[in-house]
Order: sequence, then structure tokens, then C-alpha cells
Amino acid sequence: MNLPRVGLAALAATIVYFLLGGLLFAGSPLKREFQKYPAVYRSQETMKAVWPIGIVGMVASMIALALLYALLVPTGTPTMRGLCFGLLIAVYAVGSFVLHNHVNLNIGLRLTVGQAIAYFIQWLLVGLVIGAVYRPL
Repeated sequence: MNLPRVGLAALAATIVYFLLGGLLFAGSPLKREFQKYPAVYRSQETMKAVWPIGIVGMVASMIALALLYALLVPTGTPTMRGLCFGLLIAVYAVGSFVLHNHVNLNIGLRLTVGQAIAYFIQWLLVGLVIGAVYRPL
């Protein structure tokens, strides 16, 4: 396992994750959907007090994903492996986070579908970036 490349892949994935998150959530009509549920989601103002926790959590998550990717058996091109990995993570995230939250949180179907689409795209591209950056020894 090439640990420097794992770190580089995790860093690149973190950057892409946050850039896409800004575009797909804060810079889209989904922002208004979140605002419809002030009892469920924090306001931008109250997020300022806890955002470092989210950064640490996502960096740790990206390191975990890059390590998981590095453990895969290297078959196919890095691009295809990255896309397949991203697809698996996207399906996992939509099922375990988005749909699960639809059941547990009092949110509407429109927000759930919007999150499912946005997270699917986001995780698919994060997997692609990890595959593009990571190279075994």
C-alpha cells in the first residue's frame, strides 16, 4: 500500500467533496428545501459553531475511503476502478443516509430525492478522484 498516495487521494477527495457540496447543496434550489425544516437542520449561523467537527469527520471519512480503495484488488483501469468504487459508495450513502433519514427525520420527499441525486453525483465523483490519484507502489 502506498500511504503517501492514500493521503494525497484523501486530500483530493476531500477538496472535491466540499466543492461539489457547495455547488449541489448551497448553490442550488436544495438550499431552500433545507430551509423549510428549521427544526431539523441548523441555520447557517448556528453551523458556524460546529463546522470544525464536520471537517474532521469528512477528512477521516475520506482517509477511510482511500484506504479501502487501496485494499481493492487492482483489476481494470484506475478510472474504471474509481468509478465502480464511487458507485458502490454512492449506493451505500443513499441507502444508509438519505433514505434512512427520510424515515427518521420529518422531511419531505422533494428534499429526499434532491439529496439522493446530489449525494449520488458527489460520491461517484469522489470515487473517480480517488481512483485517479491513488497509485499502488
